[in-house]
Amino acid sequence: MQKCNDCATHCLSTTCPKCGGVAQAAAPMKWSPEDKRAHLRRQLEGVEESGWPNSLPTLASGEEE
Repeated sequence: MQKCNDCATHCLSTTCPKCGGVAQAAAPMKWSPEDKRAHLRRQLEGVEESGWPNSLPTLASGEEE
């Protein structure tokens, strides 16, 4: 299911039949624990690299309460 960026019409194609605008996926892809491509997404994001945890945002000391 696609949703037009211009008029918010739902359709099945990437071109809106109502206004001719560009349509994108209406919802994010679902995640599953049995995801067979999870290792590829981790490689793409660099999650398996040693310095990845240091790149995550941290809370200021007063925000943890």
